Amino acid sequence: MKFGLFGGARAKRGGPSGDSQGYGDFIDYVGAAERLGYRSIFLVEHHFTGHAQVSASLTLLSYLAARTSRIRLGTAVVVLPWHNPVLVAEQAATLDLLSGGRLDFGVGKGYRDYEFSGFCVPIEEATERFDEAIEVIRKAWTSDGRFSHHGKRWRYADIVVEPAPVQRPHPPFWLGAGSAESIRRAAREGYNLLLDQIGSTDLTIERVAVFREECARIGRAYDPMMVGVTRGLQIARTPAERGKALETRVQVIRNIGALARGPGAERYADPNFTAEQDDAPLLGAPAEIIARLKRLEAGGVGYVLLVDPAPSPATLEAFAREIMPAVAG
Repeated sequence: MKFGLFGGARAKRGGPSGDSQGYGDFIDYVGAAERLGYRSIFLVEHHFTGHAQVSASLTLLSYLAARTSRIRLGTAVVVLPWHNPVLVAEQAATLDLLSGGRLDFGVGKGYRDYEFSGFCVPIEEATERFDEAIEVIRKAWTSDGRFSHHGKRWRYADIVVEPAPVQRPHPPFWLGAGSAESIRRAAREGYNLLLDQIGSTDLTIERVAVFREECARIGRAYDPMMVGVTRGLQIARTPAERGKALETRVQVIRNIGALARGPGAERYADPNFTAEQDDAPLLGAPAEIIARLKRLEAGGVGYVLLVDPAPSPATLEAFAREIMPAVAG
């Protein structure tokens, strides 16, 4: 198995020094991950949350490109219905150039109502806006010179997008998906797949199988590195640490579970649901975490993106030293 990171910085309110500290700590965290051999960092994009989540993922990744040399830099995801696709193509290609071809370009159509209303974009238009935007970006990165596009939302006449990305024909596209239909679409349309951190182990294995089967059906070569499975990471060595980790996990479920969609999502809204019933996170002693990873590996998972609710280089080091060797082959 191979491992990357998933998440983002948090800017603390309270003045210039407070605002920058959260980002500074996160940049150091990513630097530690690269030194320890982690493969990637995928950054979220969210707006108007009140929780100081990353909103300008391409900007932060560009800074990380200058501070790192090997770790891959991913978006998870750029929500295309909110953006001018040509500007996104230019910015992402610039990042790919600056990083020496390390961009993993994750895209999605969005799902949070308040983000769409904040941008004055009807959520009912999300799918059609996404489809047209990705068509424009593909043209921008694969056209030999100038191109034109005349669509419902966007029209461009005789333009050229510069710079060209380093990776050819373009950086890998990643799609966040959960339903069987959207997973099959990802396979058919050449995307790699990002799976969420709250899906149960059985559901995650089932989703990987759907993607793999669709690849086989259409004749697309499958590689386990085409599927990134996000998993919460909380190493707990004592009963007290376990209790605290379970409390944190409950808060995570409350924060994102209400927004979860797809098969099984309704259980996270059940007031009787407890963290003990949740087998998705890598939570517990190292031996327990290794057992959960081996179960995922047996189900076809080869690439895990770790989500640390309190990002710490010490946790990364412990995982790399005590857990990673048992499943890294």
